[in-house]
Amino acid sequence: MRVATYNAASVRARLPLLVQWLQENPVDVLGIQETKVEDDKFPRAEFEALGYEVALNGQKAWNGVALLSKHPMTDVSKGFGEPDMPEDARIIAATIQGIRMINTYVPNGNTVGSEKWEYKMKWLEKFRELLDAQDSSMQLLWMGDINVAPQPHDVWDSAKLLGSVGHHPDEFSRLSKIVGYGLIDLFRVHNFEPKQYTYWDFVVPGAVQRGIGWRIDHIYTTEALAEQCTSCVIDVEARLRERPSDHTFVIAEFDR
Repeated sequence: MRVATYNAASVRARLPLLVQWLQENPVDVLGIQETKVEDDKFPRAEFEALGYEVALNGQKAWNGVALLSKHPMTDVSKGFGEPDMPEDARIIAATIQGIRMINTYVPNGNTVGSEKWEYKMKWLEKFRELLDAQDSSMQLLWMGDINVAPQPHDVWDSAKLLGSVGHHPDEFSRLSKIVGYGLIDLFRVHNFEPKQYTYWDFVVPGAVQRGIGWRIDHIYTTEALAEQCTSCVIDVEARLRERPSDHTFVIAEFDR
């Protein structure tokens, strides 16, 4: 089984790239973030033509997440399902091949100390509660744009960026509590090298070639599933294609 995550920064703008990539990399499951489209306007037919079932949690112009699966999806759920958290199309989950897969677009936070920052802190805390409510007997996979680069080697200049949005101790502590559920960062199981990034800002000229990036797109699993993971890689080449997203794909392969 192969599972991938990708922040498309508009699924319709990235549709040609996505279709080509899936033809070249026919993964079993793809989690997409920042679809930026209502569910009834999502380009469902193009993905169904490639053999994927589609589950959506979208909204107009902002956020939005999707799961594409070549296997049946059951128990599809959206959001936190709690009245004190706005439904801003950041979570979609489904059970696929006996694995509870949760695809998220974690809030960015905008500016440290702002209302959006406080919402990000609350969101991360609430996500740990969501995990605690899962069936503990089921293997779990969490993927998406996590919007946190937790280690110094996950950003291009940790000394410069430490304390800024995406690389802040308050984010680290909350992510650590989430991971404390029993999750393992699959990429770092297989690759310990620095300068391995998934996001490069468009405003930085030659960011990919210069190694000015962040690793903020992750795939985590519970231990039993992590033991079945044979590889986890970042497809940097996809970021260099025509009309790319500012993120790229992360792909995990499992012996199952």
